[in-house]
Amino acid sequence: MEIKPIRSAADHRRALREIEGIFDAVPGTPDGDRLEVLATLVEVYEAAHHPIDPPDPVEAILYHLESRGLARSALEPCIGSRARVSEILNRRRHLTIAMIRALHKTLGIPAEVLIRPYRLRKSAA
Repeated sequence: MEIKPIRSAADHRRALREIEGIFDAVPGTPDGDRLEVLATLVEVYEAAHHPIDPPDPVEAILYHLESRGLARSALEPCIGSRARVSEILNRRRHLTIAMIRALHKTLGIPAEVLIRPYRLRKSAA
């Protein structure tokens, strides 16, 4: 089982092709072990060369609602009135620390995502 480090885009493509060929390998078999090692190498290469930034807080909240089939009203216990929820989701107001804590505790949205800075929309005067 000769496995080489992934140092270039070509190496990355080669590893992905190989993973595709053994994707259904049974764990604990030689192909299963090879798949596990290759997947780890690809993960490390991609983290270093193609990092994915976390979403901004509003995107994270909207994704959380959509992925769980929740209505905006599910945010009211964490954020406040329906009007306040609308202000947050429409980027007219920033989340407060209390809101961030409540969203994290109640809905399980990671606090490190919720504390990220984001831009408000300019109000039409």
